[in-house]
Amino acid sequence: MILLGYMGSGKTLIAAEIARQKGFQYIDLDHFIEEKEQQTIPEIFAQKGEIYFRKIERNYLEEVLKFETPFVLSVGGGTPCYGNAMELINQNSNAISIYLSANVEALTQRLFSEKQNRPLISHLQTQEELNDFIRKHLFERSFYYNQAKMIVKTDGKSVIEIVDEIAKNLF
Repeated sequence: MILLGYMGSGKTLIAAEIARQKGFQYIDLDHFIEEKEQQTIPEIFAQKGEIYFRKIERNYLEEVLKFETPFVLSVGGGTPCYGNAMELINQNSNAISIYLSANVEALTQRLFSEKQNRPLISHLQTQEELNDFIRKHLFERSFYYNQAKMIVKTDGKSVIEIVDEIAKNLF
């Protein structure tokens, strides 16, 4: 199972809970990259740039997708949108792609307080700037996100409600 969606959509929490309930291995692609590179994502962005990051991200995604044990993978918000990553995700016979869809207002609320930890939005000063940024990004990325095999709207739902909805449709 591969969870994708915009940053702040709940991928990490939902993936971890599904993995816990089902006894699957949980993998956060960003943490996997940080372990392999021995640097944080913000450090990689600052020192080597986004292009370098996207190249290694794709390579590590391919590595993880070859795992044979059942896993739940949460990928970064931009992961499906670069190169052939979404194609790789959807061609994986071991997992189904799930887009966690959240509205712009919910994403703005969640992300504003934690923007310093997110390289792509750390420079934005106001909620209005962040809202405009998210709106633009979602428009650009929706082509990729909407290729997921399952789309789950997360607005107004708890982690447990979202996990139950996914489980009901998959297990």
